[in-house]
Amino acid sequence: MRSPSLRRFATALLAFASLAPFAQAGLKVAYSDWPGFTILEVAKQKDWFKQAGIDVDLVWFDYLPSIDAFSANKVDAVTVVATDALVTGASGGKSKIIALLDFSEGSDMIIGKPGIESIKDLKGQKVGIEVTLVEHLLLLEALKANGMTQADVQLVNTSTNETPQTLASGSVAAVGAWYPVSGQALKQVAGAKKLFTSADAKGLIYDVLAVNPTSYASHKEEWGKFVAIYYKCVAYLADPATRDDAVKIMAAKVGANAEDYAKNIPGTHFLTLAEAKKAFVKGPGLNSIYGSMSNGNQFNLDNNVYKESQKPESYLVPSIVAGLK
Repeated sequence: MRSPSLRRFATALLAFASLAPFAQAGLKVAYSDWPGFTILEVAKQKDWFKQAGIDVDLVWFDYLPSIDAFSANKVDAVTVVATDALVTGASGGKSKIIALLDFSEGSDMIIGKPGIESIKDLKGQKVGIEVTLVEHLLLLEALKANGMTQADVQLVNTSTNETPQTLASGSVAAVGAWYPVSGQALKQVAGAKKLFTSADAKGLIYDVLAVNPTSYASHKEEWGKFVAIYYKCVAYLADPATRDDAVKIMAAKVGANAEDYAKNIPGTHFLTLAEAKKAFVKGPGLNSIYGSMSNGNQFNLDNNVYKESQKPESYLVPSIVAGLK
């Protein structure tokens, strides 16, 4: 689950940095509970890294600690939301984004309480959202699509994990949340309705593999093999003959029922190699990672997440994906 606020980033980082470093062994990659990240478990269980001749240590974290570990140089790479990679970079944890993993296609949602039927119904109303995180970005996109601006609603800063009970209380007209919290909100509040989801703004929320620049420079061949194996995992999930096995492996990693987990898979659009190549082409729209990250960078600047532009093009390295067949 992409979780709790990066506002706690600096404090958590100081605490984490006091821990002893991991013993270095090959490529150390932090991943967490999001389908586009958990899919790496397939490669681990199938021994694909060893078969490719690379030493990979996948290290499981909650989302925020995975970013802390990367910034504290405890791991070589992290699976992360693209805009969060910019936030991390602004705090000193620069990275090279060498692979595009997925984009959210429905798992991130703006959910209205009973009686709220559309985004336009939110005019003058309170919206519970974790300010400056991806649901805030999604809300702005929803408002824009309906001829509205942030000035048309009243934001109530709400921890994403608390959005179900906040919606149930009736104190806000809508909330923003991501999987699995978004599903919990819909289940807990009878009559609640999806008003806008990331499926309505495909490419707004990309997830990526962010690598320490020194590790990338020193191990380009190994990282190339790692990225190729990621897309092999995506193909394994997409193949009807092996899909159930992939889902079973992923669900087991997060302690979920495989059947329930499978129902949530469509909310994440796993990028194939061909799709990743297209998304790595420079362009202004959300179908390009350049356009999407530029949008996220401006959002971070507008909301004082950081003060100096992070120049997304300085993070993006399309060469590995472009060179794969």
